[in-house]
Amino acid sequence: MAIAEKVRQSGKEVQPADIERARCEGASDMEIHDTVLIAAAFSMYNRYVDGLATWAPEDPAAYRAEGAKLAREGYLEPQQENDQEDDDP
Repeated sequence: MAIAEKVRQSGKEVQPADIERARCEGASDMEIHDTVLIAAAFSMYNRYVDGLATWAPEDPAAYRAEGAKLAREGYLEPQQENDQEDDDP
C-alpha cells in the first residue's frame, strides 16, 4: 500500500528502496506492477472525473439500487433478435 500511496502523489515518488521493501514483504514483481498500474489508473480516473465537474450521489442507497440492477441485468443491453440478424454475413 505504501507504493500505491506514493503513486497517488506522483509516480516519481516511488524509489528503488520502495520496490525492495515490497519484495522483502513478499510482493512479486507482477504484484508490484499491478499495484502501480491500478493506483495510477485510479488517480487518472479521479482527476478526469473531477476535471469534468461531475457529481456523485451522496445517498448510499443510490449505489445499492444501481448495484442490484447491474447484478440482475449486467452491463450490456440485451440484444434483440433483429440486432443478431444484422451481425450475420
